[in-house]
Amino acid sequence: MAVRSVGAKDQVLDVTYGYSRTPGLAKQLADVLRSAGVEGSLYIGYPVFATAEDQVTVDALLVSTKHGLVIVKLVEDAPDPGDSASWQTIKDDLDRLYLAVEASLSRYEELRSGRSLAVEPQTVAVFPTLDGAPRVAEAYFADLRALPQTLERFAPLNDRYYRPLQAALQRISTIKPRKRRQRATTPASRGSVLKAIEKEIANLDRAQKQAAIESPEGPQRIRGLAGTGKTIVLALKAAYLHARHPEWVIAVTFQTRSLYQQFTDLIRRFSFEQINDEPDWQNLRILHAWGGGGREGVYSQIARHMAIDARDYLYGRERYGREQAFDGVCSELLAAARISSSEPIYDAVLIDEAQDLPSAFFQLIHRFTREPKRIVWAYDDLQRLSETSMPSLEELFGKDESGDPIVALANNEGAQQDVVLRVCYRNPPWTLVTAHALGLGIYRTEGLVQHFDDPGLWTEVGYGVRHGTLDPGSRVSLYRSTDSYPEYFPALLKADDVVVHKGFTTEVDQAEWIAGQIQSNLSSDELEMDDILVVLPSARTARSNAQPIATALARRGINSHLAGVTSSVDEIFKPESVALAHIHRSKGNEAAMVYVANAHQCLAGYSLVTLRNTLFTAVTRSRAWVRICGIGQPMEALASEINKLTQANYELRFKVPTTEELAKMRQIHRELSANERQRLQAAEKSLRALRDAVDRGEIDIEQLPLDIRTFLARLASRGPDSSDDAE
Repeated sequence: MAVRSVGAKDQVLDVTYGYSRTPGLAKQLADVLRSAGVEGSLYIGYPVFATAEDQVTVDALLVSTKHGLVIVKLVEDAPDPGDSASWQTIKDDLDRLYLAVEASLSRYEELRSGRSLAVEPQTVAVFPTLDGAPRVAEAYFADLRALPQTLERFAPLNDRYYRPLQAALQRISTIKPRKRRQRATTPASRGSVLKAIEKEIANLDRAQKQAAIESPEGPQRIRGLAGTGKTIVLALKAAYLHARHPEWVIAVTFQTRSLYQQFTDLIRRFSFEQINDEPDWQNLRILHAWGGGGREGVYSQIARHMAIDARDYLYGRERYGREQAFDGVCSELLAAARISSSEPIYDAVLIDEAQDLPSAFFQLIHRFTREPKRIVWAYDDLQRLSETSMPSLEELFGKDESGDPIVALANNEGAQQDVVLRVCYRNPPWTLVTAHALGLGIYRTEGLVQHFDDPGLWTEVGYGVRHGTLDPGSRVSLYRSTDSYPEYFPALLKADDVVVHKGFTTEVDQAEWIAGQIQSNLSSDELEMDDILVVLPSARTARSNAQPIATALARRGINSHLAGVTSSVDEIFKPESVALAHIHRSKGNEAAMVYVANAHQCLAGYSLVTLRNTLFTAVTRSRAWVRICGIGQPMEALASEINKLTQANYELRFKVPTTEELAKMRQIHRELSANERQRLQAAEKSLRALRDAVDRGEIDIEQLPLDIRTFLARLASRGPDSSDDAE
């Protein structure tokens, strides 16, 4: 799940700032309620309700267990006490707000009691000052000073309705799964466990509310681990902005093509919640970052706007290489844009998977977004585990003519520009710790493969220090903090069942085991086909690696598809077929049961950092159970790492690398160029030939030149890289 279950008790006044007609008065309202010790959630300029005639935005909405649900209309100038027509107009506005809120909430079964709404909204008009007001039936009028006393007149909210009320107001209840899971009838089955997880009442946590609802007049960064709800937040923000400003041109963009399906579904549902209608897809545009396959992307749309031919992937790969293809074509277009007089296109741009997109793309977005540059980007912390640091604003957006960064972020009173999402809802804690342990090589015999520059990032992403310190060169033991994951994970799942590893002697044995397990998942476990994902680490060999598994599944009467090959490139799951996908197709998607096939391919080879990052990404596709499978001795080594982790009670115990050690790791395990790879392969081939010749007795070691023998002796004395990093 991408949202958090929260308790019913208020602790502080949690203020979320949407768009406000009266920002000064709204801030005073929040200050007064805080000073009076009012507890609960205060929404400013949110939510938007659709009526038969129009859209209605509430100036402020208070949700409090002590005071109930209170609708606030902010009025900057109070009418004269004798101006009955003006007071009646304010009362009519309160009635209109009441009816809009009541009609919206009445749709939610959890908020009804018999034929009536179980939560009775109260309405109050609030003024900066008020010398006197006439008595009007069913209407409360108060100035800021008297508002706390007015709130005391309102009945408290029954605890049982607090969470569903928050879910309805936040528009998150709509993402509860549409599956009824009628096959899940056995209480102990995985299907029933999954059903229980999916039935959790969904509420945004404080950081998610800030990210989804608050929209500063300018750029905004949203960051957190994968699975902290960034995609959900962006979809909700897009629907909210579209409801508030239907005339705006808003682009939602991303790197992984399969996110088309997810964003379209989420935004459509959120928009129906906001405006009770389909979005205007001409103005709210879901666009791949590049475009292709007959679909326009942000890059190709900007190129067309500038009357320039858009470059395709084949051009980018041939000219700039596979990894730099998009960066190269964006840089070309950016150079043209800098001397172009073309007008901006977008009023707001929301970017998912920002960590996978080049700075030239961000600078194009900045160039073609209207002032005040409403650019929102969601960044996955630790998606690339060896990153020295998150790209700076200067690196992403560049500098102005004076040498100052074009974009700056600040968190002041009101809408936050830099929001950190701390709680991971996708992965159970044991899954995430396993992924980090394998991705970094925490328990690898030869020592760490990678680490990031700032060890303090561990605590930012939800880890606590059990023993030691995070100082470079020091030993440390880290655990997943209990406030970094929802409480339903330990209540419904068991660690030894969440993460399971299995080694095989042949690829056929692996395929037969996976197919047999999937057959059991569908029959005994009461899971459904689109609950299952088989991840293949290598995109290059995905077709051949998928074939044995697909054959084994077919022998059991189970349909399967290789995403993007035997199915659409824009979708990964199908209701009557099991999805197999290589790592690039898997990114951005998740499944309840994930099988990582051929995990041994990530244990050794050139560019070990890339291989370990692939393993990390594959494991983190799971939101309940993961099965890590592989073949031969490399899989035995991987199993040893996992066993050491479980023996350490899922704690990460290692020595924090020093600056010098980080530099050495990055040199050894870096991504190799094509020429470097060829030279290394040639050297490896020669050494293997020498080894085989010596083993066959064709060459005596004493026949080699002295300098070669000395070199080989020095290598032998050094032995494999050793490290005391792992305990």
